[in-house]
Amino acid sequence: MMGLMASDETRTETRTETPTEARVQAPAESGVPEVPGEATATRAWTTWTTRLLMLGIVLAAVNLRPAITSLGALLEEVRDGLGMSGSIAGLLTSVPPLCFAVFGVTAPRLARRFGPGAVVCAGMVAITAGLLIRPYAGGTGGFLAATALALMGIAVSNVLMPVIVKRYFPDRVGSMTGLYSMALAFGTSVAAAATVPLTDALGGHWQPGLAVWAVLPALAVLPWIPFVRNRKAPAATVPSASQPGSGSQGKKPTEQPPLRITRSRTAWALAVFFGLQATAAYITMGWMAQIFRDSGVSAGTAGLLLAVIMVMGVPLAFVIPRVATRLPHQGPIVVVLGVCGLAGYAGLYFAPVGGAWVWALLLGVSNCAFPLALTMVGMRARTGAGVAQLSAFAQSTGYLISIPGPLLVGVLYQHSGGWGLPIALMSALMVPQIVVGVLAGRNRTVEDEAAR
Repeated sequence: MMGLMASDETRTETRTETPTEARVQAPAESGVPEVPGEATATRAWTTWTTRLLMLGIVLAAVNLRPAITSLGALLEEVRDGLGMSGSIAGLLTSVPPLCFAVFGVTAPRLARRFGPGAVVCAGMVAITAGLLIRPYAGGTGGFLAATALALMGIAVSNVLMPVIVKRYFPDRVGSMTGLYSMALAFGTSVAAAATVPLTDALGGHWQPGLAVWAVLPALAVLPWIPFVRNRKAPAATVPSASQPGSGSQGKKPTEQPPLRITRSRTAWALAVFFGLQATAAYITMGWMAQIFRDSGVSAGTAGLLLAVIMVMGVPLAFVIPRVATRLPHQGPIVVVLGVCGLAGYAGLYFAPVGGAWVWALLLGVSNCAFPLALTMVGMRARTGAGVAQLSAFAQSTGYLISIPGPLLVGVLYQHSGGWGLPIALMSALMVPQIVVGVLAGRNRTVEDEAAR
């Protein structure tokens, strides 16, 4: 897949660069002297850094969900080890969206101050530290605090991925979004499938079974190190062809005033869509393995079923963004994903064991609303500044919306003694997700709406 993206880059090297791209790729901005006789060296440097950045994006994306799905696979063991009730476990499954909402909103400001590469690099360090500490923190409070540290790193990286793609790959938003969404789905599914076997191989204790996932973010730090020193202003301050100061006028770029993003109906629709799909995703990651286990499925098989749900995102997360960018309206994709989710929940209610693999496949397709939402973030804004604001607003607001979902599932499960009511809740939430997704998929931009 990396080879495919590299070949795409080779095919597009001969096209005429826009002023934004020229500035982003300018060797002088990155510390390489702009000498007329060094055109070949400059091209080689650009190719090398582009590939390194692609590698960094992929490795970072791989680490954006294992902290959550590895815990979901061992939730029963963690509950027993820490003495958690069902309600407290529900609170634990609500921590990810809470942290994403709280810390994600700070990502654009941090990126302006330190550069997006430095922030993502620090995020990988935070994930590594949190995953190493949390199994051995002692007690529920320490476990939650260490989990929050890891999720803080995930939160800022979540928000900055669309920004980095828009900045460095403006002509390949769909394919690059698909690439890192596919990597994200791969990491999610591998953690779901491998956590139980790894735990057994490490002596059967849940602590090393969770701590082992700190290896991946530690590796992901390495490709981002060369970008740490790049503290130049993000693309939001770089003029495009449609902004004042671009072209050959010789004027310095001026930072555009922030959008009044809350005036955009599309931004609100996208935020609610993001929140509802996140609700479904975190309920799935936190509780789906337990739903299958309570239905009579073994722990190992339940982990595999969760992995199937997550692994569906590997191919579809690459295909869906590419298809979405070719459509004037993304509503039809939203409807298809929603119908798959409704069918999966219905099957889970009526025949959780007999059709378990089918329901896992359907729910896996439905969970691909996440890469679709990320793609629409890049499509519903014209400029890098708009993407940064829309990404932060949609993700932070969306994750706030998603906080009650996993907690409510835990409460309903504890007080009803079964999974009927939680599954009914999941099904009911799919309907408004389809409605707001269709609204968010309309062909318009937040810049136009915010200016009204």
